[in-house]
Amino acid sequence: MPKGIPNKRYTPEFKKLVIETMLEEKLSYSETARRFDISDHHSIQNWERIYLTEGAEGFAVERHVRKRKGNPKKQLPKQVEEDLLAEVQRLRAENEYLKNLQALVLERARRQGKKPR
Repeated sequence: MPKGIPNKRYTPEFKKLVIETMLEEKLSYSETARRFDISDHHSIQNWERIYLTEGAEGFAVERHVRKRKGNPKKQLPKQVEEDLLAEVQRLRAENEYLKNLQALVLERARRQGKKPR
């Protein structure tokens, strides 16, 4: 069965017709895609969401959505990254020191038979 044309642009009127037909006839996304020769039923899901939240006027708004490929992680400048790593190491050392200090205070209090604060 041939699929729709990839990267095809549909008019707002066509989108409205598709969604209204789907809702009136209680068609599934896949059935609607087959009936209107639309290659991806996810487009119909997006159109329905727009129709239900913004009405038919929402189809007139240009929406350009690019899917990111690979790792969307942004690169920090090398100096900033090094500064952040150094700060993390300093904070880990500080936490370790405070844990040891607390253990010593508790041990001293235990030896003296006092309750710790």
